[in-house]
Amino acid sequence: MQKSVLITGCSSGIGLVAANDLLARGYNVIAACRKTEDVARMNALGFVGLQLDLDDPASVDRAADTVIALTNNTLFALFNNGGFGVYGPLQTLSRQQLEQQFATNLFGTHQLTMRLLPALQACGDGRIINTSSVLGLVSTPGRGAYAASKYALEAWSDALRLEVCRSGVHVSLIEPGPLKTRFTDNVTQGEQEKPVRNPGIAARFTLPPEAILPKLRHALESKHPRLRYPVTLIAHVMGWLKRLLPGWMMDRILRSH
Repeated sequence: MQKSVLITGCSSGIGLVAANDLLARGYNVIAACRKTEDVARMNALGFVGLQLDLDDPASVDRAADTVIALTNNTLFALFNNGGFGVYGPLQTLSRQQLEQQFATNLFGTHQLTMRLLPALQACGDGRIINTSSVLGLVSTPGRGAYAASKYALEAWSDALRLEVCRSGVHVSLIEPGPLKTRFTDNVTQGEQEKPVRNPGIAARFTLPPEAILPKLRHALESKHPRLRYPVTLIAHVMGWLKRLLPGWMMDRILRSH
C-alpha cells in the first residue's frame, strides 16, 4: 500500500522540495498550504493539495478531518514544516506578535498532530518529523521570539517522543541552519529603524533547501530514526559549542554576530 505523508508549509522552500522528492520516491504526498492559490498549484503539480492555516483552529480541524478521510485513518508520516518568523528586539514586539509567533510555530502544530495521532498510531510505524532551527539551539539578538517558539518546539517534541514511543510512532527534529529559501521574505519585523538580517558569516555557509533531503529520507525510512538531524555546518557547530562552552563564552560569541 502506498504510504501517505502530510507536509505542512509546502508553498516553497523546504516543504516544496520535500514534497517533490517524496512524490518521486513513491509516496502519496498531501501538500498543505495556507493560500488557496498555492493549494491549486500543489494539485497541478501532482500532489493532493490541502488548505491549512495553522493560526486558525477551525482550519486545522478541517484539514485534519480531510486527511483522516483521504487516508482511511491510517497516516504514515506527518512533516510539521509550516512556520514563519517574527524578528526584532523583544522590546519592540507586542504580546499579540508573540502570540501569533507561537500560534503558527507551536499551537497549530500541536493541534494538528494531536488530531492526527490516532491515524499515525494505526500505521504501526508512523513518523512525526518537526522542522526546528539552529535557533532552537541558541537564541540571538533580534530573533528572540522566533527562537523561543523553536525552543518550545524542541521541548514539545522531546516530550511527545517519550509519550508515544510504545505505540510505534517515531518523533524526530530536523534542525536547519541558514538555507536559501523564501523564509526571510515572510519574516515579520518589529518596530525598529533597521531590519534584523542574517550575519555575514551565515551567507558563507548557506545551503539550498535540498540539503534537508538526506535527513528527511533517513527520518522516514530508517528503522531507527535519529532524535535530531542538524543540517548545516552552523547547526552542527552551534550544537557542539552549546554543550562544550560556558554560558558567558557563548554569549560573547553570539553578541559578536
